[in-house]
Amino acid sequence: MQKVAHIIGAGISGLSAAVRLANANYKVNLYEATQQAGGRCRSYFDAATNLTIDNGNHLLLSGNRHALAYARSIGSEAGLVGPKRAQFPFVDLKTGKRWQLDLGDSRLPLWVFDDARRVPGTSLRDYLALAPLIWSSPQRLVGDAIPCEGVLYQRLVQPLLLAALNIDPPEGSAGLAGAIVRETLLAGGQACRPLIAREGLSAVLVDPAIQLLQDKGTAIQYGRELRSFDNAAGRISKLSFGDETISLAPSDAVVLAVPPRAAASLLPGLKTPTKFHAIVNAHFRYEPPQGQPPILGVIGGLVEWLFAFPQRLSITISGADRLVDKPREELAQAIWQDICRACGITAEMPAWQIVRERRATFAATPEQNALRPGAVTAFKNLFLAGDWTDTGLPATIEGSVRSGDRAADLVLSEG
Repeated sequence: MQKVAHIIGAGISGLSAAVRLANANYKVNLYEATQQAGGRCRSYFDAATNLTIDNGNHLLLSGNRHALAYARSIGSEAGLVGPKRAQFPFVDLKTGKRWQLDLGDSRLPLWVFDDARRVPGTSLRDYLALAPLIWSSPQRLVGDAIPCEGVLYQRLVQPLLLAALNIDPPEGSAGLAGAIVRETLLAGGQACRPLIAREGLSAVLVDPAIQLLQDKGTAIQYGRELRSFDNAAGRISKLSFGDETISLAPSDAVVLAVPPRAAASLLPGLKTPTKFHAIVNAHFRYEPPQGQPPILGVIGGLVEWLFAFPQRLSITISGADRLVDKPREELAQAIWQDICRACGITAEMPAWQIVRERRATFAATPEQNALRPGAVTAFKNLFLAGDWTDTGLPATIEGSVRSGDRAADLVLSEG
């Protein structure tokens, strides 16, 4: 008899769990409270720019093993494109200086020994000073583990950790930062090649998963918010969606892949992160200048990362709580000025869209990281997934997929 798994939530963590279980011959039922899949990692048509845009600019790296395996499993890995080598161009808007960090294609961080490939103005000693971060405790602050000053910090460490942690790095968890460094800079260029979904996040990470699940007979129901569940003998026995209650067989499993607030309301007593930080993304309908790199690190301005897509220039600003209430037109103008300087262009501001996610990620502090629950719950057949669970990483796509994979593996071991 075919075993059944009920996946609550069709964000990336829920989709990765659903795909893994469907491929293991489970009958999967997928429920999503909203009208679309993908959660905070999806695309949609924007009338202001007349383009399909992403609700956030997400960068993957070639070392994101779980995310790439997920894309491979749904047949969309080719949609993640990037340079052949791990090269990251940067510009400092204050000085006008431009440089390229070249991590090469080795499995070892040999680039730190080559003055031409390092951050300009840095020495090998500067990189060795980052060593305490590599195996730091999650309870330690980044600011207590490494010096948060100097050229290397300003030109590489601060932009990297701000993007990964979504918090001013000195206040972040050194353990989470260390995990990022271990899996990127320390793993050599082979793990650091940047990959972008040029045709949109949904086209690469969401739509192919939905298609695969439908092909395997998965029932996908939108507008279905789980309100409560019953339990008996230490297992979840019923799922209540308000207008319908579904009874579960003793062998059925449930993966709860919903935001932390929703999970805490369904599971009283569950500890979850309680503080969150914003991310601002902006999209401008403008054909990128010839030679514009797919991703450009921006130092010394409001903008932090500039992405070039067909017909579109997009930016990301992390740790953006200070900007969530700024007037939209004023914010767009300030961002466009940075873009013009970064791209070396002079142009009137084109059609634009600002996307502000007030609760984009949990605050990656030691205190909030300690509130992240594991995948196992008090119920034998209920498992948690989500980038806010204890993945060992900050809130990233890689963390989302890992959490979904782990929950699915627990279902399989339980079954």
